[in-house]
Amino acid sequence: MSDTEKNPLEGTEDGETEKEGEEQEGGGGEEEEEEEEEEEEEYLTYYKEENMQQESMVQDDTTGKPQEPTTSMTSLEGLELTDSLILSEIFPKTHSDAESEPSVQMESFSSLGAHLDLPMDLTSSQEEQLLSALQTQPLGQPTDQTSQDELGLERRGWEPEKGERRQKERASYVTEEEEKEFQPKAGILKESLVSTTTEDILFQKDDSTNVYPLTMKWSYGWNSSLPVYYIRDESQRVLLYASGHTAVIYNVFRNEQRHLQGHPNVISCLCLSEDRRWIATADKGPNCLIIIWDSFTGIPVHTIFDSCPEGNGIQAIAITRDAKYLATISDAEIQKVCIWRWTLAVETPACTLDLPKEYGFQNYLIFNPTNNKELVSNSKTQAIYYLWYEEGDILVHSAPLLTEKTFNKLVGRFSQSVFHLNLTQVLSATMEGKLVVWDVHRPPPSASPSLAFPYIKPCKLVHLQKEGITVLTTVDSYIVTGDIKGSIKFYDHTLSIVNWYSHFKLSSIRTLSFSKTLATPPTEKSNYPLDCTLKHGHFVVRNLVIGTSDATVYHLKADETKLEKLLGEPKEAIGAIACHPYQPLIAIGSFCGMIKVWHYERKKYLFSRVFEKGLGVQSLSYNPEGALLGASFTEGTVYILDAMSLENGIPEPFKYSRTSVTHISFSHDSKYMATADANFTVAVYMVKVKNGQRVWEYLARLRSHRKSIRSLLFGVFLDSNEPRLLSLGKDRLLIEYNLLKSTKDHLEVLDIHQTDQGNYPTCMIWYPPLTKELFLLICNTGYKVKLFNSTTKMCRKTLLGPVYGSPIEQVQVLPMKTALDLQKRYLVFINRDKVGLQILPIDGNPHKTSAIVCHPNGVAGLALSHDGRYIFTSGGQDRSVVQWAVHLSALEAAVSLGGQDLTPFYSLVSGGREGKFYRELEDYFYYSQLRGQGIDTMEARKVSEHICLSELPFVMRAIGFYPSEEKIEDMFNEIKFSEYVDSGEIIDKINLTDFLKVYLNHRPPFGNSMKAIQRSFDILGYTNSKGQKAIRREDFLKLLLTKGEHMTEEEMSDCFATLLGLNPEGWKSEPAAASLKGSEMCFEEELPDEITAEIFVTEILGLTISPDFRQDPTVMVSEVMRNV
Repeated sequence: MSDTEKNPLEGTEDGETEKEGEEQEGGGGEEEEEEEEEEEEEYLTYYKEENMQQESMVQDDTTGKPQEPTTSMTSLEGLELTDSLILSEIFPKTHSDAESEPSVQMESFSSLGAHLDLPMDLTSSQEEQLLSALQTQPLGQPTDQTSQDELGLERRGWEPEKGERRQKERASYVTEEEEKEFQPKAGILKESLVSTTTEDILFQKDDSTNVYPLTMKWSYGWNSSLPVYYIRDESQRVLLYASGHTAVIYNVFRNEQRHLQGHPNVISCLCLSEDRRWIATADKGPNCLIIIWDSFTGIPVHTIFDSCPEGNGIQAIAITRDAKYLATISDAEIQKVCIWRWTLAVETPACTLDLPKEYGFQNYLIFNPTNNKELVSNSKTQAIYYLWYEEGDILVHSAPLLTEKTFNKLVGRFSQSVFHLNLTQVLSATMEGKLVVWDVHRPPPSASPSLAFPYIKPCKLVHLQKEGITVLTTVDSYIVTGDIKGSIKFYDHTLSIVNWYSHFKLSSIRTLSFSKTLATPPTEKSNYPLDCTLKHGHFVVRNLVIGTSDATVYHLKADETKLEKLLGEPKEAIGAIACHPYQPLIAIGSFCGMIKVWHYERKKYLFSRVFEKGLGVQSLSYNPEGALLGASFTEGTVYILDAMSLENGIPEPFKYSRTSVTHISFSHDSKYMATADANFTVAVYMVKVKNGQRVWEYLARLRSHRKSIRSLLFGVFLDSNEPRLLSLGKDRLLIEYNLLKSTKDHLEVLDIHQTDQGNYPTCMIWYPPLTKELFLLICNTGYKVKLFNSTTKMCRKTLLGPVYGSPIEQVQVLPMKTALDLQKRYLVFINRDKVGLQILPIDGNPHKTSAIVCHPNGVAGLALSHDGRYIFTSGGQDRSVVQWAVHLSALEAAVSLGGQDLTPFYSLVSGGREGKFYRELEDYFYYSQLRGQGIDTMEARKVSEHICLSELPFVMRAIGFYPSEEKIEDMFNEIKFSEYVDSGEIIDKINLTDFLKVYLNHRPPFGNSMKAIQRSFDILGYTNSKGQKAIRREDFLKLLLTKGEHMTEEEMSDCFATLLGLNPEGWKSEPAAASLKGSEMCFEEELPDEITAEIFVTEILGLTISPDFRQDPTVMVSEVMRNV
């Protein structure tokens, strides 16, 4: 029901001389050209298989060093050939493209023809038909086996100037027989799916192809700071919104989602064409993209790369009514406005305009719906009008300064702007509930842009309402506003109110999107409300979708004034997720205090609870029976909840911490619960039976770590069923607690072990029982995975972990469905922005891992379904949770393609098996055998396949890896006890095959960098007169003798004698060759007074540095031959 309200223009100081403009409907509709073309199926099959072979070859070539996984942007690469063709079939070309377009197609086609041995004498129409067939190439999300750089080269290889090189590369992947077999012939032709589709088939497509180890199944949550669009109505209700770096098309009636994946960063803006077919999305961050999608098929039809090379990405985007042009505003200090002729598949804008800083940060942009050459944008303080002269590709603008003196009234901060229905004015809404009316002065069509500039002039300030206006849009004959109080108001062209909705009690309106279908005229059966005009007629308006600031989406059916809630998601960061131990339920906790439980098989919301203000959910954990849900909060409170109702399971929550409780975990028998907080404290709670009831009570707490706690883990003792508790901290301490001897307010520590030297640990789990020995698996920041004996805490193995841009942050073992599956186990891991799978046992084989970008701004949590079919990741600040389907067969197939035995490991060294490095390693290996038998011996030499274990560190150092004494001890233990559990034997020698594996698993994954060495000097040194960090010679020698793994004076002297070339044949390990004893050495003569990082590396260690290391401190240092 609507109230009556006074016309806001009556009685204003500015008068009411505003004239009613005629409404104009924007045409812009384009007829799609459809041609019946034919081409043989073999050609398409060949094209697909050839691409697959190429990807496999690229993967093999990229295993020589750790690689970044390819983000989902690479799924667009295959479209580069057909962008212009697809769009030319749908949108007519303009006169300015008549010359450039065919030439690009001809060169692209020539490249294809040269490789495929196609006839080059095709006519223009035949050429277009053949190119059109390429659109049927399948699109898929990328795997991480290929680096972004190489995929970028693959994409750029199709450009005309690089076509010749691509032809040679592609030709090498296909045999002559295959080329003959799939040679195209005159026959059946096939058209592009985009160009032939005239209706929505998105939810009719089969989305069950399992060709990747991980595929996105569902996305929970949406970015409420961006619009939600109503893209389908009538028989189906379909929404479009952004969730993290994915655009989601959600069919409400069918409860299905389709995901538009391709952005490497979180989507920052999106827009939709008037006909609801074309979707444009953009992001912010490195390698930002603009992607245009076909909403009928979900296919990306064009991608704009490097759209903002000087800035951080795209802040605002708009599309014309006829969908032919895009406009963007960059996110940079000097913002740039660009207009793109995207239908021509070009990579550069038609025109650009740099905006002065004085205009403020422009964050909203819109085209004139009836003139695609006019735009308006606004910041919080300034509105800008643009006019595009297409003939000269000139973009002129007008940005009059508006102050309080302009109207002698407070204007307020701008929110959004639109073109008035009369087309001669622009309206800008403010957070003071006012509208600024701008008159648009356009020059005559014949006027030159250099002589007659268009401009806007503020003519009126209308105080529409008391509440701040957050949304301003137009629909049919109405101007519509949404405000901070949740009201939606409709005005006519004179800004007289017609109707409003305020009784729904919504939170602040963020977005309004009206149905594409016109409202049906009122009938006897319809129930349209009456408007509040003097005519008191029916208020007829289209159905609309409403998005609010509390991350809720509603659907309003206008003829019934019926509001239906479609989505209700957390409005703040999601900090915790947990899966039920035996039911398909997932609990999602947010910093806004909400816990929601979903049935993830049915994709159905079940129940939720919102805690009082100030309680942000930090971590969640179900107990093993699934009856309880432990929840910890950001202000230190711990709740134990009923898992099926979220009601309190204890009379009062526990409050023993003053800071955020970061971890919560239950023991296997549910008798104990442990928590860890941000103050480095571990607290333990236990169950006691009182009056026949189980009651949870606080036991004890201990500040056991000096730095943040990374993992809190319960286990079971091998010789009993009693639980054990361990914590792992950033202080590199692994601490086990004695729960049986702990008493009230006293938590007993059983033992403490240090896990590492330089790197700090990130997480730990129990390693699956694949061997007789039980291990703790600990990951660290050096990209290593360490296995510790669960009883002695001895480091038994060090292995190269997944290397995808950042270290592993969380890891879990994938649950298996049946006992037969226990023979093959898998790890699931997350790092800063990716989720991945690892086949067990870990051995350093890079092909056993696969990863994909899941949350570009950071992954906050990881959970696994009880049957191992799904992986869940939470994105923290992006307010989303993604459900990933697991396809293990795809991962196993990738491993088999990587080779058997040592083949994958050869690819990790420079040059591979036949390279210079491996040949030198063989030489060092056999020279070490000579050393073991004595350099000067006259006895017959005995050459074997092994070297003595004591020679291992010398060979390591000879090939450029300099392990510490602790690392050497870990290597010795790893080799000596490798067969002890099975046979009881202790190994004292090693062959070349095992040596190579030990070397690859223990060496730094990125080599020796100046950054690490410089960091040490920054900590230990002082700033000298040149502004460099340096260490005095006396202090340098003292540090070597007293700190860390300190040396003896004899060891130090011998080392310097060798490094400085005073012992030409080596040091004390070969006493017969030593020409100078260390004690005779004078350090004052040989070492400089002060030592910088550069002097230490080049003059003392004898390594070489790239000349660009000052610009890029991560450059590697490598060993050089010293002239002796």
